[in-house]
Amino acid sequence: MSESAEDPKIVVVDDDPEILKLITMLLRRIGATTNAFHSGQEALDYLAENTPDLIILDLMMPEVDGFDVLRHVRRQIRFNRVPVLILSAKTDPNSIREGLELGADGYVTKPYIANTLIDRVRLLLDSERQVKPQDSPGAG
Repeated sequence: MSESAEDPKIVVVDDDPEILKLITMLLRRIGATTNAFHSGQEALDYLAENTPDLIILDLMMPEVDGFDVLRHVRRQIRFNRVPVLILSAKTDPNSIREGLELGADGYVTKPYIANTLIDRVRLLLDSERQVKPQDSPGAG
């Protein structure tokens, strides 16, 4: 499949190269263009100048973890409508709650079933992210 203006652009951040490779392969099957990063800092450097259609984010990474990346993304208005899907081995309720409270739009735990991940990605790409009034410019 050739890349077109309609192909969703997805950023994937995970410090495990095998997981990055697998997720990239799965996303290409549905026609997505992926940009894969091994660290939160690499992702932040890319996001400083690019706005993807979706971000898939691991939480447990050295130095800049997924929570830090999520906080950074949610502070910027240009990312208001960009969904963030957390894909993490952290299954404890506190981590899940924190991720969702920081603005993640979904949380999938590892190990995951490929179809579950693809279904969640499609759902997030198909539905426009709802921005809370306090997040909108000029609200208040």
